[in-house]
Amino acid sequence: MRRPLILAAALLALGGLGWTIGTAVAPAAAQSASQQVAAAQTRTFAIQNMTCALCPVTVKRAMEGVEGVRSVNIDFDAKTATVVFDPSVTNADAIAAASTNAGYPASVRG
Repeated sequence: MRRPLILAAALLALGGLGWTIGTAVAPAAAQSASQQVAAAQTRTFAIQNMTCALCPVTVKRAMEGVEGVRSVNIDFDAKTATVVFDPSVTNADAIAAASTNAGYPASVRG
């Protein structure tokens, strides 16, 4: 009879501990995520030589291959790429060079 009672008490204690750890960690994780978002930079690049439907795929892959790039959105009609990246890891020149090396010269717009 004592064993189930001891087991139940132990589970309650562990469950309470897990909840405390979860609530203590969650705000720190949320703060870290907001710091990462704040550290990101966005640049729009003018892209040359995009003439067909596969060109944006090549540009996107080239730019995403640069370490520190978080996202790449290509606008084929405007011939632009909007890139979100971590400036502590890479810079706009490296991203433009990756596109240029793939055959699509890129330059920072604006």
